[in-house]
Amino acid sequence: MKKLLKAVAAIFVILIFNTGFTMAKEPDNVSRIALVSAFEPEINIFLQQIKEPEKTVINGKIFTTGKLAGKDVVLFLSGISIINASVNIQLAIDNFNIFKIIFSGIAGGVNPALHIGDVVIPKKWANYQEQAFAYEGKNGWELMPWHTEEFKNFDMIFPQYTMITSKGNAPNKEEAKFWFEVDSDMLKLASEISSSVTLKKCAAENKCLQNNPVIKIGGLGVSGPTFVNNKNYREWVWNNFTDSENNRIDALDMESSAAATVAYMNKIPFIAFRSLSDLAGGGDEKNELPVFFQLAADNAGRMVLKFLEKL
Repeated sequence: MKKLLKAVAAIFVILIFNTGFTMAKEPDNVSRIALVSAFEPEINIFLQQIKEPEKTVINGKIFTTGKLAGKDVVLFLSGISIINASVNIQLAIDNFNIFKIIFSGIAGGVNPALHIGDVVIPKKWANYQEQAFAYEGKNGWELMPWHTEEFKNFDMIFPQYTMITSKGNAPNKEEAKFWFEVDSDMLKLASEISSSVTLKKCAAENKCLQNNPVIKIGGLGVSGPTFVNNKNYREWVWNNFTDSENNRIDALDMESSAAATVAYMNKIPFIAFRSLSDLAGGGDEKNELPVFFQLAADNAGRMVLKFLEKL
């Protein structure tokens, strides 16, 4: 039995070595930029260009360290949706010396003036599906006393604030927060370089967009655990959410606000680059994502690579 166990262990070590992986290790001391995407098509553009890659597995998650555009980075997949993004970004923070967080990926378009393939870099993100389902009483919807009606409801659904604690605040002191701002310096740099980035117009099999993709700086973004493919809900999102400067929603996704929240809690500068793969149910035909998701992922990635060069 001991010989069998030793043989199995030896095979395991060989497999780890041959695939380029190392096991979980002590926290990394190199100051790194965390470059995060939700799923593989979004991150492949970076994995293809990273120099001196080293892969580490922590809690079943692969983290790839190395240099990208001359910067020390750690690349990893957040996984799809809020809970995965929150857990895995915090996991990265706990195991690597991260001083900036960049999210790159696709999103559903909300702003009627934008089109598939466009890249948006919102200045604020919100957890818009932190919400209360109201009781339907004789006089209409009834919320509990601690719930807010600040944001217009979608039927029985009333958006709420996120209650969080954060680094540097009093222990267990919760803060009610809706909008999470991206780092102003990184947003400024994104604006400065946007005119130098060429975006793709055509996907595979010569399926091309009608419009030349553009880059939209500023505006708002929202995230939630729900994949949105519904015209009425999309229009409600567009009509319902504004900030104090009357900015409106450009895009929605399932991870960016989680990244923004974790970054805020850890006091780490954050920014997200999202390219529109579909119109969240607002198109004239079926959802466009299966056709244009790779084009959109690459457009976001092109913007991020230029951003890293100048950062």
